Amino acid sequence: MTDAVSPQPVNHPVIRHGKVGVLLVNLGTPDGTDYTSMRRYLKEFLMDRRVIEWSRLKWYPILFGIVLNTRPQKVGKAYEAIWNKERNESYLRTYTRSQSELMTESLKDLPNVVVDWGMRYGQPSIASRIDALKEAGCDRILLFPLYPQYAASTTATVNDKAFEKLMAMRWQPAIRTVPPYHDDPVYIEALANSVTRHLATLDWEPEIILTSFHGIPKSYFDKGDPYHCHCQKTARLLREHLGLPKERLMITFQSRFGPEEWLQPYTDKTVEKLAREGVKRIAVMNPGFVSDCLETLEEIAGEAGEIFHEHGGEKFTHIPCLNDSPDGMRVLETAVRRELLGWV
Repeated sequence: MTDAVSPQPVNHPVIRHGKVGVLLVNLGTPDGTDYTSMRRYLKEFLMDRRVIEWSRLKWYPILFGIVLNTRPQKVGKAYEAIWNKERNESYLRTYTRSQSELMTESLKDLPNVVVDWGMRYGQPSIASRIDALKEAGCDRILLFPLYPQYAASTTATVNDKAFEKLMAMRWQPAIRTVPPYHDDPVYIEALANSVTRHLATLDWEPEIILTSFHGIPKSYFDKGDPYHCHCQKTARLLREHLGLPKERLMITFQSRFGPEEWLQPYTDKTVEKLAREGVKRIAVMNPGFVSDCLETLEEIAGEAGEIFHEHGGEKFTHIPCLNDSPDGMRVLETAVRRELLGWV
């Protein structure tokens, strides 16, 4: 009786394969609210050519001479106001981790699927999680940038970073990317449900609901970025689903940065204008954010509410993002299952 001869060379490395990875990726988060953590995070974020498209000769002197010396303290204080003290982390990290864990549970009927999560800026990095999925035997990976509306400065930069990692790999996994889902009926229904449920908890009714999306410079839109159109369609479909007239549900844009014009109308200016014009009760929601974060909790629930009250408004409420709610997870799961077809 002869020993079986292995087809593999001696000392061939053990290579796991046959699994399918799902990588949920959100914007990112600092590791702490201290100066060093904030500066490291802001540096990575603001050096991204997808985020700031100015010439490096023009931008870097401003970034390294002014911005990174002044903004870490200011942004750190803002993060401190909405920090998850219990877990000592940002709520964006808390919610993204939870979304990954819940997605793992909901896909238990697909035993070959491995779910993980990462951040475009900060930790855990996209590269580290691609490595982890490859080590787990994933030779196919579904990359899910967690942005319902496509923008080059959000969706595209997530994809860029993943492809950059692949460029350094000898054996690349096959990659699929989840497309924008700004008009997906499941997403629109989830948004509408979140509005209805939240307003049911109030003893008053808003005169106007603002859908506040993160802005982008108008020059990006002029170059062909579809983001503005995606936001407009989301807001229109949501308004139609809720059966509201145009004047009851408005679209605005927030979080502008720098001297150039951004998409308008601006959220802060609109909130002030409505209060000055005699509107007493408003609600604001953030359909473009999968999870509550600095821009929703501090800038909208905090600052926008203060602006409204300072200029004569009386009742203000922020409608939370979908986060890891059952409706929010149903939106994410629907997209994942659709894009995994043919792989599982």
